[in-house]
Amino acid sequence: MLRNFPVPQNKNNQPLLEKELTDKIIGAAIEVHKALGPGLLESSYQVCLEHESKIQKMPFEHRVKLPVKYNGIELDVGYEIDLIYDKRVIVELKAVERIIPVHEAQLLTYMKLTEIRVGLLLNFNVPVLKDGIYRRVL
Repeated sequence: MLRNFPVPQNKNNQPLLEKELTDKIIGAAIEVHKALGPGLLESSYQVCLEHESKIQKMPFEHRVKLPVKYNGIELDVGYEIDLIYDKRVIVELKAVERIIPVHEAQLLTYMKLTEIRVGLLLNFNVPVLKDGIYRRVL
């Protein structure tokens, strides 16, 4: 399950709003993309984004198992969320030629199953990362 982390603060010592948190996550992802560029495996970007998130003191969990509830029983069906920041933002990473509808459906399903309202789908296999960022809110 998700661990308790200190809530990230803005410069006024107020808890970050979800928009501020997603902006910080995107900023960290841009730093990773600037350093690595496109063309690597998704796992490379994930490890580097985790490292950058630690540097920026953003609390996250990685490779979070997500069971499915069926007939009142939680079943492990192999779902694994790439990153969850501060229990409020799901981040799904891709390194693909292009985002297709099933990628977005995956993010939305994870959001519904966890009841986390905000999600980012980040595709690192683009020349400029801003072209690979998809933000969704339920």
